[in-house]
Amino acid sequence: MNHLHAGTIEPIRHELLLIGGGHSHVAVIRHFGMHPLPGLRVTVLSRDVHTPYSGMLPGLIAGHYEFDDCHIDLRALCQANGASLIQGTVIGIDRERQQVLLEDRPALRYDWVSVNIGSRPALHTIPGAGEHGIAVKPIDRFLAHWHAVTGELAHQPRACRIAIVGGGAAGIEVALACMHRLRTLPGANAALVSCDLVCAAPRLLESHNARVRAFFDKRLAAAGIKVHCAHRVIEADDRGLVLGDGARIAADLIIWAIHAGAASWPRDSGIACDQEGFIRVDQSLRSVNEPRLFAVGDIAALPLPVAKSGVYAVRAGMILAGNLRRAVLGKPLRVYRPQTGFLSLLTTGERHAVASRGRLFAAGRWVWRWKNHIDRAFMARYRPQPAAPTPRGEEPAMRCGGCAAKVGSEMLGRVLADVHTLRREGIVHGLASAEDAAVLLPPAGQQLVQSVDYFRAFIDDPYLLGRIAALHCLGDLYAMGARPHSALAIATIPWAVPAVMEQSLHQLMQGALRTLEHEQVTLLGGHSNEGAELAFGLSVNGYAMPQQLLLKSALRSGHALILTKAIGTGTLLAANQAAATEGRWIEQAIANMLLSPRVALEILRAHGVAACTDVTGFGVLGHLQEMLRASEIGAHLRPAAIPVLPGAHQCLARGYRSSLHHANRIYLDSLTERIEPSKDTDLLLDPQTAGGLLAAVPAEQAERCVAALQGAGYPDAAIIAACDPQISAGRVALC
Repeated sequence: MNHLHAGTIEPIRHELLLIGGGHSHVAVIRHFGMHPLPGLRVTVLSRDVHTPYSGMLPGLIAGHYEFDDCHIDLRALCQANGASLIQGTVIGIDRERQQVLLEDRPALRYDWVSVNIGSRPALHTIPGAGEHGIAVKPIDRFLAHWHAVTGELAHQPRACRIAIVGGGAAGIEVALACMHRLRTLPGANAALVSCDLVCAAPRLLESHNARVRAFFDKRLAAAGIKVHCAHRVIEADDRGLVLGDGARIAADLIIWAIHAGAASWPRDSGIACDQEGFIRVDQSLRSVNEPRLFAVGDIAALPLPVAKSGVYAVRAGMILAGNLRRAVLGKPLRVYRPQTGFLSLLTTGERHAVASRGRLFAAGRWVWRWKNHIDRAFMARYRPQPAAPTPRGEEPAMRCGGCAAKVGSEMLGRVLADVHTLRREGIVHGLASAEDAAVLLPPAGQQLVQSVDYFRAFIDDPYLLGRIAALHCLGDLYAMGARPHSALAIATIPWAVPAVMEQSLHQLMQGALRTLEHEQVTLLGGHSNEGAELAFGLSVNGYAMPQQLLLKSALRSGHALILTKAIGTGTLLAANQAAATEGRWIEQAIANMLLSPRVALEILRAHGVAACTDVTGFGVLGHLQEMLRASEIGAHLRPAAIPVLPGAHQCLARGYRSSLHHANRIYLDSLTERIEPSKDTDLLLDPQTAGGLLAAVPAEQAERCVAALQGAGYPDAAIIAACDPQISAGRVALC
């Protein structure tokens, strides 16, 4: 993001990458949102969009909380605080090139990088542990497994034997929470549920005082949980656990809550780590052998060892934020001094908790209420207030002008050196020729089909923007029934220092190339320039035999109209700009936009497609009206049958609409009856990015066509309308 001040543009000079969305990093994101550093771009790299607050996990397992109560929406948090979010899996760091390596996408350059990825149970220390059972971390995987178990048991009660390995606070809280949940499921039979808790230590909760230990001994017994202390698990298999003395514990579900283990990539990247693989840092949280890298939370090994607890990560967040700021500014770093002890609030399955610190012990429902208040206050701090929707008729405040200037040839040359494009027949001069223009030789008997599109970035990830924008641009060719062949690109890159601009252009082009290669399209060349904001487009070429072209004017009586994708991207992206949507909604919208129309077109052809268009800026109603007018026929439209992306209804109800939405209201004039705008008509007008195909097939083929589409990876494909000669040409009757 470029920073605008009094009409000037502050170029990006430094890249700060935050690997992981842990408790410390959410504080860093919020800090730089409240106190931005001019010229610094903050980018968060996370495998997950929703980051869990571990302190509320037992309550979620027990059924006291909903998912959103105890997960921070990283996308909304980043959007509200001026940070970028890139969803991906980190696999290493190239220290020499200052790059973070990611799975299945290009590396990202950094000036400064911070790691806050937590830890997970060290399953590699027990044979069979990785194949049998589920670890409490990563929490998202544990929750998915747990919800599958509870869903199955709620549907069909049966005996369930649980074995939990780990005698610390996590193991005990999870054991009590699991038993509470399973015994409160609809139709639950307590006699069918059993639980064993296995601990290698001679007693549970060794770091807590005797009163706390005695309390939990009684609580576990009352819950019917059998405790096995001083028993080491030496193996896990499909029957359960094998203990060191040869005894077995039968289990249908094994849950691992053992000592923490570290990710392997920091050590593999040459970053100094301790014997267990945790990143060694000094007292300022900086790596001892990589001065541009910081680490915090469970993944960090401090000079003086501390427990692997989220409490330390939460409190280290502001120290880390301050030291990252000082590092960028070249100022001395401050020392982080972790507290020598902390208050533990441990849950007991029900809405009841225990307070423990040193010799302190307290228990009761009031402790639960106290803990609940603390936890919810923490979550509220990282739940941003969305910006108000832009009133209708006003110009969106986020639009700004450009300051175009061609990107330097040296930089462009380095980026193009990484461009490996397909070789296709009929390209006389292309990207490799370095001529002033591309030269094509059309196949004999085929017609050239061309289209162009270009738009401002709607997401902070240039690589993802390139992928989606390329699909959007190719959509017109597929809608015409053409086979895409080649493309010319045009890119606007925000002004920044050369290294930052080069990375933005590289990411953008690699994303576009991934799509183009998948669609068997050759990049011929293009144009790049500097500007106020990131923007991208393609001029695309395709070929088709004259009889293969699909025209909007070919609708006839007896045709059913099929939509291949769900709608709602317009309102979702508008809400996302205001940090007013949920991360999982945007995830689903992105997956929808990345769905290529190529296979859909093949299926439509196999079922006698006669006419087609792609649903983009004018919304379903606008593009349907174009087809009806060109064909001089009317249609019945079933709004209830139109597939809608999750969250789209909610975003429209909150008033979030794209800037083109209001202009699309002109298409309401095509309706046979004058109606007041509603949530249904609003969705009909919603502009789509990389939207689906709207295609006409013979009515008798429609059901089979939809079934084939759904089976081929278009789960939302649906019949939404039917041509009717009794309705006036160009008119739409809602039904």
